[in-house]
Amino acid sequence: MINELLRGTGVALVTPFNSQGGVDFPALEKVINFVIDGGVDYLVSLGTTGETPVLSHAEKLEVLQCTFDATAGRVPIVIGSGGNDTASVIREIESFPVEKAAAILSASPYYNKPSQEGIFQHYKAVAAATTRPIILYNVPGRTGSNIAAATTVRLSKEVDNIHGIKEASGNLAQCMQILRDVSPDFLVVSGDDNLAMAQIACGMRGVISVAANCFPKDFSRMVNYALDGDFAGARGINDRLLAGYELLFAENNPAGVKAFLAELGIIQNHLRLPLVPLSSGLHDQVRGYLQQLHGAPGIHA
Repeated sequence: MINELLRGTGVALVTPFNSQGGVDFPALEKVINFVIDGGVDYLVSLGTTGETPVLSHAEKLEVLQCTFDATAGRVPIVIGSGGNDTASVIREIESFPVEKAAAILSASPYYNKPSQEGIFQHYKAVAAATTRPIILYNVPGRTGSNIAAATTVRLSKEVDNIHGIKEASGNLAQCMQILRDVSPDFLVVSGDDNLAMAQIACGMRGVISVAANCFPKDFSRMVNYALDGDFAGARGINDRLLAGYELLFAENNPAGVKAFLAELGIIQNHLRLPLVPLSSGLHDQVRGYLQQLHGAPGIHA
């Protein structure tokens, strides 16, 4: 069911802030409506793009409530919950309204750099704490450690409640090994916007995207073309979005995507320390790219 329910474009939602530093819930509703109207297939709330390390537990609960209310059942919602203390992750999941969610996306423990056996035992414990499907999230660039393909395959076969992985290692050989060795009903999606088209060609079912916050129509169209096997159509869009992907991640995420959304008039351009907005020169490039993009035939935010 998850393999079909979460096929296509998922969007890792930003958390907008106001000028006083609080969560801007009206802006969050605007982002949600913007991406759903743009054709995304599901939302991911409280992912890393949502600046979860600097949200209090109470704020996380409020963000989830706002997301469920604003979405109103139009698309599935995946809840993000991860950390480097297994017991804390379990407590957090137990406190969230997970019964409303399609699945839980859980990033591999960061900073600790556990062994592959440690990663396996971490996820086994997390999966045992909930009846909701768990989706692994492998993002070595943030966590400092990689979930090896063999560990992903082992988890898929030995832990019943683990149903998929968001694979953001950027290692195509590793991705292909996972796709070869897991069962056909195990969800494998991309976590790299700039590689999503190629990874769908390898067999992935879609992507959980940052770019879909600010380019929902065209990014979703690109993904759908690729899933339908129309790679000429997909490439035509992807080629024009490549420069946008670079700007999104040039300094940090989500500073890039928040700059785009601010230029589109959807949110204010505020982040919480230690993250800061894009440098002025890079922000000027964002503005110029959007002007160029909106003038291109067939391209819409």
